[in-house]
Amino acid sequence: MTIFYLVRHGEPNWFLKDQRNLKGALRDFVPLTDNGVYQAEQVLPNHKYLLNCDLILSSPYTRSLQTAAIINTKIGLPLKVEYDLHEWTPDNWQASGLDEITELWKDFLKHNGIYPEDGRKLWESKQSVVNRVRKVLSGYLDKSNIIVVCHGMVIASLLELSSEEIQLCGVYEYELT
Repeated sequence: MTIFYLVRHGEPNWFLKDQRNLKGALRDFVPLTDNGVYQAEQVLPNHKYLLNCDLILSSPYTRSLQTAAIINTKIGLPLKVEYDLHEWTPDNWQASGLDEITELWKDFLKHNGIYPEDGRKLWESKQSVVNRVRKVLSGYLDKSNIIVVCHGMVIASLLELSSEEIQLCGVYEYELT
């Protein structure tokens, strides 16, 4: 049996996104804040069982890769980037700012991540997130314990929780069934 330890990235520097007016996919290049770095540094001391993992998988987004790299400085595991571990896509990369993304997130929550009967939404459905992430994880069932550094909505979708329940640098156990 493979246990996946889902780790949400540390606090991203959204100020830099606003300062540089980063839009679309560019907004996901922002690094961690100093606090986000500290959060990532605390993952291993607070979750010693992660020292027994075989591999680290990471979303390609900077905030996840930086978190994975910080964790990995202490354990030196193979680190593999998996594109489909990326965050839930709220807007097909068109939203101009956080306010618009927040409105799409609220719409997603209102509909529990399921497209309503009246048509397709801009946001990615919960089932789409679950399907793409489960496909990635199924490729690693030959391992025992894997750290997966990804995003709040990804973790919430897999665990059937609200994204508000997923803490920055929180660790959540997941078994693929």
